Amino acid sequence: MVRLPGRPETRPLRPYGPPRAPLGPRQEGTGADEGRRGVVRRSLAGQVFLLQVVIVLLLVVSAVVAQFLQVRHDINREARNRSVAVAQSFANAPGTAAALRLPDPTAVLQPKAEAARKATGVDFIVVMNTDGIRYTHPKPDRIGKKFVGTIGPALAGGTVVEEVNGTIGPLVQAVVPVKDASGKVVGLVSTGITLAHVGGAADRQLPLLIAAAAAALALATGGTALVSRRLLRQTHGLGPSEMTRMYEHHDAVLHAVREGVLIVGGDGRLLLANDEAHRLLDLPEDAEQRHVRELGLDEETATLLDSGRVATDEVHLVKDRLLAVNQRPTDLRGGPAGSVTTLRDSTELRALSGRAEVARERLNMLYDAGVGIGTSLDVTRTAGELAQLAVPRFADFATVDLFDAVLNGEEPKPGTALRRAACSGIEEDAPLYPVGERIRFVATSPQARSLTTGQSVVEPVLGEAPGWRAQDLERTGQVVAYGIHSLITVPLRAGNLVLGLANFWRSKKPQPFDAEELELAEELVARAAVSIDNARRYTREHSMAVTLQRSLLPRSLPEQGALEIAYRYLPAQAGVGGDWFDVLPLSGARVALVVGDVVGHGLHAAATMGRLRTAVHNFSSLDLPPDELLGLLDELVGRIDQDETPSDGAAAVTGATCLYAVYDPVSRRCTVARAGHPPPVLVRPDGTVEFPEVPAGPPLGLGGLPFETADLELAEGSRLVLYTDGLVEDRDRDIDDGLALLSEALGRAAGASPEETCRAVLDVLPDRPGDDVALLVARTHVLGPDRVVEWQVPPEPAAVSRIRASVIRQLTDWGLEEQSFTTELILSELVTNAIRYGRAPIGVRLLRDRTLICEVSDRSTTSPHLRYAASTDEGGRGLFLVAQLADRWGTRYTPNGKIIWAEQPLP
Repeated sequence: MVRLPGRPETRPLRPYGPPRAPLGPRQEGTGADEGRRGVVRRSLAGQVFLLQVVIVLLLVVSAVVAQFLQVRHDINREARNRSVAVAQSFANAPGTAAALRLPDPTAVLQPKAEAARKATGVDFIVVMNTDGIRYTHPKPDRIGKKFVGTIGPALAGGTVVEEVNGTIGPLVQAVVPVKDASGKVVGLVSTGITLAHVGGAADRQLPLLIAAAAAALALATGGTALVSRRLLRQTHGLGPSEMTRMYEHHDAVLHAVREGVLIVGGDGRLLLANDEAHRLLDLPEDAEQRHVRELGLDEETATLLDSGRVATDEVHLVKDRLLAVNQRPTDLRGGPAGSVTTLRDSTELRALSGRAEVARERLNMLYDAGVGIGTSLDVTRTAGELAQLAVPRFADFATVDLFDAVLNGEEPKPGTALRRAACSGIEEDAPLYPVGERIRFVATSPQARSLTTGQSVVEPVLGEAPGWRAQDLERTGQVVAYGIHSLITVPLRAGNLVLGLANFWRSKKPQPFDAEELELAEELVARAAVSIDNARRYTREHSMAVTLQRSLLPRSLPEQGALEIAYRYLPAQAGVGGDWFDVLPLSGARVALVVGDVVGHGLHAAATMGRLRTAVHNFSSLDLPPDELLGLLDELVGRIDQDETPSDGAAAVTGATCLYAVYDPVSRRCTVARAGHPPPVLVRPDGTVEFPEVPAGPPLGLGGLPFETADLELAEGSRLVLYTDGLVEDRDRDIDDGLALLSEALGRAAGASPEETCRAVLDVLPDRPGDDVALLVARTHVLGPDRVVEWQVPPEPAAVSRIRASVIRQLTDWGLEEQSFTTELILSELVTNAIRYGRAPIGVRLLRDRTLICEVSDRSTTSPHLRYAASTDEGGRGLFLVAQLADRWGTRYTPNGKIIWAEQPLP
């Protein structure tokens, strides 16, 4: 071997095994040894150089051979492609098929074939008939002879390509059919080209390729020499002792890492094990060179080490350790047979991972508590959300106990009596106090201590907690027997208020609650307490608004005989609105029905509703027509809107809708006007449902537009249905659909009483509507002719006595003799005033309803006024006398004048 010049002396690394002490100054070898080592080093370097040169040479030769074979393959493929292309082009050329049918095809086809052959560079183009007789050939003496080659597939419509050794050398010839217009094969065309003709250019390139290969070999050889020199420079000329120290350093690192390393040979013997592997597997001192199955390992681990298979992060339990094992074979890239195994102690990592998983789950639960508790402003539902969230993620059972005052929206009062508001558990038959039960905790119980101190209490073992057992010996014994063994009680604190308690019970998990779980419970309850307190405050505000609203609504219907009435009022699911209704008795046995709705919700809407209802009461006492009354309400709402405009100038539009109807049982006529309100529904006695055409006026508060009325004639027994828009309209339903449902419900309730009609109508509503609903159902009665009497009075004083006599006779017929004297006085005064101050014609009407009604009408619009007469006055005492004798009296105006009326109670 030739020694490379300038190569420093090196020493090979020793095999696996115990480290060998480095050579000292006195242990250096002799000169002969140094010479032998130098020869070995030089021979090894030469072998490496020669090996690399041989490899490069083989690569270059392989490239040349591969290029040569590729060229030959390309020549053959090019010859096939050209022969087929030329043959198909000539066969499909215009006139080829027609020429084959001529008496002398050669005369036409021979010139064309020769011209095509010269143009395409092929060696021959032969046209033949279906029997293989040639019509063309480069050598004319071959024309008329049979073609040498395979033509069967071409006669069947296919293409034949074959390699043959012809008279002009190796060639590739193709045979294709010539088809007429109908697709019939009428002849054949064969073209051929010699391989030498095609490969001439490639042969001319071969010397250039060989020259390039030689240059590449020279460059590779020079590069190899440069790389060898570069490697020598990279080693910095380290000698044997330096290389030994380097190995010792590597060996020290191997035994110092906190990961076990094992190297096992192909025969299953342990070749190397570092200190960490000895510790993790508890290997004996002489473990090296012994078979892995003789090292006292468990069967699963020993089998893995002996098999040498690939393993990635496999967890093995070795004694009391969880080891993550990775194993790879050493012969994947031509190395020696065997495997390398690494061991990592994951016991502590698993413990840390478990704690991290617990922390993550607790954070998730706190996040879920933030988004899942307090989804509604309902105290009971919020308490239920807390109990459901805790089970089973934190506890097996969870209960929430609240003060009764909290459930009612009030601030809690000190005490130990709570009511169970929510209960959730993994089982349904737990012997805990049920929801709704009022519990008074004894002073020694953890719940009472938590309420008193405001601190959380943990009872790790309930069976050994006498204070808790004293609460109810029978029930607590059942709880312990059921398997519930641990308890956390946490007060629900919102600021300085303790709203109640949250109790968490454990039964399935054998470990009792610990300090970390107590912290989690306190955090969970703290978040829930805020939501419960918000719900409590909302409940209080909502209760106040509902109380205000109900106080402003009629508590009972007034007595009257014209209508049989039933009503329903349903507050909204959230907040209170301004819906209202009223039944107002009017003079002459008439009755006014009112339904209205104030825009918005809350206390402001309820207060506005009360003001409008009071205004309707006042205006109705004037006996105004419905359209005039709505006009006055419109002005009132406009003034309210102006008075409540904020200081910043923003408009605070109040707005309201209203429907006002007056029913007269004598004429059976109902006069209706509406201001932006849904139309009434009329149910005829035969069950027919109608929506009367009532002009839709603008909502109250817009101002400037008049209201119109509609007169309806109602048969006795008809039902008039008035309602607010909450009955027929919501977010998920259009008003037209709501009116259709209302019509269907009223149709099903044909012939029902007003009370039954209300129930049938409310069946179409959800349990908790999104808007207030006011419903009024009135069935009409008629005051028949036997209960109404009328007289015309001549405008003369003598007529007063005659009318008194007629009235007394009528009262006698009705059996009301006791009312004769009072009625005689009232009518005398009223008729006398009409004759003296009014204008003819003058009429008197007597109605017997719940009361006895006397009415005197005339054409004058001047209304008498009640006053005290002086001692010197000759008149002025009659109206005062009427006011003293009648329960009620008043004046109402008509289009033709006025009516003065007075009511007396019946005996």
